[in-house]
Amino acid sequence: MGFKLKLERVELRLVELELAQPFETSFGREARRRALIVRLSSGGAHGYGECVAGSGPWYSYETTETAWHALKDFLIPRVLGKELEAATVWDELAPIRGHNMAKAALEMAAWDLEAKLEGKPLAKLLGGEKEKIPSGVSIGIQANISDLLREIERRLEEGYQRIKLKIKPGWDVEVIEEVRGRFPEVKLQVDANAAYRLADKEVFKKLDQFNLLLIEQPLAYDDLADHAALQRELETPLCLDESIPSLNAAKAALALGSCRVINIKPGRVGGFTPARAIHDHCLEKNILVWCGGMLETGIGRAHNVALASLPGFILPNDISASRRYYQQDLVEPEFTLNADGTISVPQGPGIGVEVVEELLERVTLHREEFVA
Repeated sequence: MGFKLKLERVELRLVELELAQPFETSFGREARRRALIVRLSSGGAHGYGECVAGSGPWYSYETTETAWHALKDFLIPRVLGKELEAATVWDELAPIRGHNMAKAALEMAAWDLEAKLEGKPLAKLLGGEKEKIPSGVSIGIQANISDLLREIERRLEEGYQRIKLKIKPGWDVEVIEEVRGRFPEVKLQVDANAAYRLADKEVFKKLDQFNLLLIEQPLAYDDLADHAALQRELETPLCLDESIPSLNAAKAALALGSCRVINIKPGRVGGFTPARAIHDHCLEKNILVWCGGMLETGIGRAHNVALASLPGFILPNDISASRRYYQQDLVEPEFTLNADGTISVPQGPGIGVEVVEELLERVTLHREEFVA
């Protein structure tokens, strides 16, 4: 049995931070990042969560505005003033369909709060075993191949174990051919963010020759059937991201043969309870998993690090140093890359890093409190 939380107060903030450098995917280009930060209070302790929804409905139908609405009007009222364990928050929110990113912010804050009240690292409360997790870096679409090669070289010099490259139609085979020619031994994977259709399968057949770890989410976000058809024609494992919003989706994808790897993002699937369920199912089926990133601040990054300490997370994760994305993070100490290309799992209570309240206040655009 977990520690009972009486959720006395919930604070909801909309924040905006400038990225260290613009980040471009097949969805578009971002120079600033908006996020929702949730703080739960109980027994004099505070637990933090982060909603990874973006400003627009590109990666997901959820946005910071829809998440605020879902949290304020539906999700927070279901838990405010109740005595709950972190592991039961997901069930409490289950009657509300969808809105996984909004749910995750609340659910993961509850896990942080419970871990702090118990005086345990969040990773240990979740069942994590690792003290360090392998770190990869995601590199967005660049202005030209020369810029891309320089960016890859810089990240490899920093020590990242794996490079992930964003691709889109017109920025794919020739680009990867150049990269492979320059970096023949580097662990390399690509991410299309659902930019292609099955009719583009020749692109992926050509990518098959470059010894990629995986090809991530090549086809539509809500598709499993075409991914299965494409996987049958490729040697390279397909990895699904947007297509896996739940354990049921993961089971269906594996039963159909839609992928051989799954990217588990707790913010995408609704929090730690469903993320652990997907992890456990994949571990049982000998399916590789890794933890993806959503340009999180240090709050969301700390949650991802804790999840990635679970035993099934074997492949390098998209969990990079804080300075990869932000000149100044919202937490202290910031996350840094170890010399062996890993990120250390914090050992303090809860998420194990301190939220810098002064900085949080400085980047807040709007806030609201809810009291039991």
